[in-house]
Amino acid sequence: MKLPPFAYACPTTLPEAVQLLSSNDDAKPIAGGQSLVPMLAFRLAQPTLLVDLRKLADLRGIRISGKGVTLGAMVRWRDIEDDDRLDTAHPLLKAAIAHVAHYQVRNRGTVGGSLAHADPAAEMPGTAVTCDAEIAVVGKSGARVIQAADFFQGALTTALTADEIIVEVRLPAWPKGRRWGFEEFARRRGDFAMAAAAVFYDQSKDGKAHNAHVGVIGVADRPLRLPSVEGVLNGRVIDQAAIAEAEAATCAAVDPQDDIHASAAYRRALVGTMVERALKRAAARLQQ
Repeated sequence: MKLPPFAYACPTTLPEAVQLLSSNDDAKPIAGGQSLVPMLAFRLAQPTLLVDLRKLADLRGIRISGKGVTLGAMVRWRDIEDDDRLDTAHPLLKAAIAHVAHYQVRNRGTVGGSLAHADPAAEMPGTAVTCDAEIAVVGKSGARVIQAADFFQGALTTALTADEIIVEVRLPAWPKGRRWGFEEFARRRGDFAMAAAAVFYDQSKDGKAHNAHVGVIGVADRPLRLPSVEGVLNGRVIDQAAIAEAEAATCAAVDPQDDIHASAAYRRALVGTMVERALKRAAARLQQ
């Protein structure tokens, strides 16, 4: 299908990109194009100007420090897969990104593009929300930082204003010994997740969990943290009984809708199973 007509600009600096977006009410930034181009083809988006971010070198790179992991908005999924430092600096991130689409898409798709697109079944938004990430943006009014929990406002809807560009996403430091799991179910490998769960918790010397985080995707109009499930886990040894209670609490906490892919009841049961499996992996991880 042919794309609609549009003007094209490829700025070399971030201020230039912001100026282009702020000067045209129908302008859209494009990063990897793996979400926007199909939307153009189906006329779900019809901007009059595309602002290509590929020459903005400041938006690239993965930085790891004592404060955590910082991903530039133009970091591609392949860059995350290929960075061995993330095996210990943020293994949950790396595990989640392995589920993104197919190799060809991971060669082009970007962190910032996924966050800005805000697909409720996408792995990066779910990881950002689960891990208390901060999303740094720049626009005509200057720079600001948005908490991931406040960034996603609905399906394909974010807190970004029309002239703002995502600069980077900041993930808090990942302590040694943290237990974690990521589980996703799709009809075929690489398809959109019908449901997925990301979990992690730290463990005290007496074997009890604290700082539990449980996030899910594919069951609402945005990625969700599940405080009620986290409350089931905190202060307890994560054994089969705790996991079973967490699964039941997950099913009670979500309210998915029927769609052409699955009934609400199926998705509710499925996401409970994803949390169960992720917790089992987390509980067994240090015993491997």
